[in-house]
Amino acid sequence: MTTKSLGNPFDGDKSLIHAKTCGCPDCKPGQDAPAISLDLKSSVSRQDASEAPLNSEEMMDRAIESAVVRSVFGHNDHSRRSFMKMMGAGTAAALLGSVFPMDKAKAAVKESLGKLEKTKLNVGFVPITCATPIIMAHPMGFYERYGLDVTVTKTAGWAVARDKSLAGEYDASHMLTPMPLAMTMGAGSTPEPFIMPAVENINGQAIVLHVDHKDKRDPKQWKGFKFGVPFEYSMHNFLLRYYLAENGIDPDKDVQIRVVPPPEMVANLRAGNLDGYLSPDPFNQRAVWEKVGFIHMLTKDIWEGHPCCAFACSQQFATQNPNTYGALLRAIIDATQYSNNPENRKEISEAIAPKNYLNQPVPVIQQVLTGYYADGLGEVKNVPARIDFDPFPWHSMGVWILTQMKRWGYIEGDVDYKGIAEQVYLAGETGKLMEEMGYSAPDKTYKTHTIMGKTFDPDSAEEYARSFAIGRV
Repeated sequence: MTTKSLGNPFDGDKSLIHAKTCGCPDCKPGQDAPAISLDLKSSVSRQDASEAPLNSEEMMDRAIESAVVRSVFGHNDHSRRSFMKMMGAGTAAALLGSVFPMDKAKAAVKESLGKLEKTKLNVGFVPITCATPIIMAHPMGFYERYGLDVTVTKTAGWAVARDKSLAGEYDASHMLTPMPLAMTMGAGSTPEPFIMPAVENINGQAIVLHVDHKDKRDPKQWKGFKFGVPFEYSMHNFLLRYYLAENGIDPDKDVQIRVVPPPEMVANLRAGNLDGYLSPDPFNQRAVWEKVGFIHMLTKDIWEGHPCCAFACSQQFATQNPNTYGALLRAIIDATQYSNNPENRKEISEAIAPKNYLNQPVPVIQQVLTGYYADGLGEVKNVPARIDFDPFPWHSMGVWILTQMKRWGYIEGDVDYKGIAEQVYLAGETGKLMEEMGYSAPDKTYKTHTIMGKTFDPDSAEEYARSFAIGRV
């Protein structure tokens, strides 16, 4: 991992954000970035000197310095750099030091977090916009803010993410919200207790059809179609099945649903291997960009505010490394709240576009994150809530997912819906932490949800799972 986002915040010539113009080895392989001192005094005077590897104390000190300076400039790196060039590094550092008790801030943060059991972590992600907080926390310095040296590792698909997490190769990972439930229960894998303290995104998916099917907008015309979803234990699979069944199409008999890794969706659509898919972005918008598909429907129009992706880890990791786990979760909550602000979306789009992250054109990502997009049918839509970011892991969302796993035969027998949801989705703990961090959180963990006009009551989960005309129970 590079320490660029932990670079000297008083240096106006250094960006603290990875973007398309970034020259670091991660973003432009083959180029060597100058090493940066992480000691404030020496970095002001010797900004390009090579330094020994950081210990956790030095990393935390620089992380706090960087966080303070970023906050002063509202995380606007252009404004920070312009000011530092005008004032000079030494003058700017002295000016901030005269009005802000940096030493006391460092002591307070270290005391509140406790000594980190681990500082070097490996966090997996699948390259989709749903993982925005997990990804952007790397180039934009949110992990370093809490003294963590995180390597974010691009992962080909969800089966790989699951297997590497189970094997302990990932300390934590970007997952689909059904995955930690399934992994804990042993559905599709060996059982291993996993926890999901934070949702990454809500909404943010779409049903895409091949351009040859513009005359088939009615789902009743889809019999015989081949659809792609990214994983069996995914909201994509369960939302597609729900939508098809509500329109009288049996997803197991009338169509074929295939698991296709998100980066391969567009190629399979172009080749005619798929008639459509319910996929994460940016691959819905990429199909429009490449003129091979159109957006039939956003998933927010199936269920407004539905969860999709999440941040998860094993119960063992959290138990053995409680301070590290707490610091990592704080970084994720901070990054998710930052992503929630529409004013930050263009900046984030540039930060997550490079090859080592999404490897996508910035305009494609911006269309997804801003909700101002071409639909492939000749119209430009303005839907700001196309994707949003809210870390609170509602227990009732977990219960709904379990009802669909039961409905379609992924789990059998008696299901302790609330017990499992409460074991895996740490809504109470996350809500308390959000409040401690100055963010608002719900005062309850269950609520009703409306999916395609029908109300889901988590208090009647088993009856709900059996209430559908099309299902496997």
